[in-house]
Amino acid sequence: MERIRVDLHGPPQTMLATLYAKALDADAPHSILADQYAKAAVARIEYDWETTTINARRAPSVAVRTLRFDNWTRQFLAVHDEAVVLHVGCGLDARVYRVDPGEGVRWFDIDYPDVIALRERVYPGRMNYRMLPASVTDPSWVAGIPADCPVLFLGEGLTMYLTKDAGLALLRRVVDRFASGELQFDSFSTFGIRTQVINAVVRRSGSKLHWGIDGPGDIVDAVPGVRLLAWESVFDSDTFDLVSPAFRRLGRAMASVPALRTMAQYHRYAFGPA
Repeated sequence: MERIRVDLHGPPQTMLATLYAKALDADAPHSILADQYAKAAVARIEYDWETTTINARRAPSVAVRTLRFDNWTRQFLAVHDEAVVLHVGCGLDARVYRVDPGEGVRWFDIDYPDVIALRERVYPGRMNYRMLPASVTDPSWVAGIPADCPVLFLGEGLTMYLTKDAGLALLRRVVDRFASGELQFDSFSTFGIRTQVINAVVRRSGSKLHWGIDGPGDIVDAVPGVRLLAWESVFDSDTFDLVSPAFRRLGRAMASVPALRTMAQYHRYAFGPA
């Protein structure tokens, strides 16, 4: 099978680190995601994976974040067997295959054209699934999505790479376009953005983080019509219990410091009729 060479820079390059983490997790004795698609993708891509700074010890911290959104996605789709899923800034994540939505779900993976071109070479097509090449902040792509069903907006590892204005505008466009649905994403706090210099994955890619979200008020006050469903520190999530004992101890120590406890957060909001 032909190997695929990649040459990515900036935010798209960071997706290789998260992909590699999921591939390493797939080989772990107690895998969190059991993501064989990620493992197969890494085998197809020709890349110096050591430059990601990800190793088997660090991989679970990536996998538990992804599991949080896999679980929330499953919860949403259990209630809405007919729905539209917008996986925005999807990178090389294989969520559509892990979750395996029913035939009533139309799933869109959206990312930069070069990312989607790589996805199309790595992952197979499936029914009611489309890979959409677009900048996530381009207003035009949202207008082309069918709006006859509840929508799930997924933005894992996305918001921090957007400016505040662009990020809020994106959320408002989704809420304005659809009658009901959910917004699910993670964020860094303002403090987390300020400490990006110590984030090896971000630094090595040449990326820059912009938007810090300090709590639900930053979203509820700025995106008319949304209501909070869940907001938690990564350390408070039940998925964090799946990391190693050493990482759990480190997490408990960090969570005892207010600025560190909310440095990375999970957000979930609903809009439209309850």
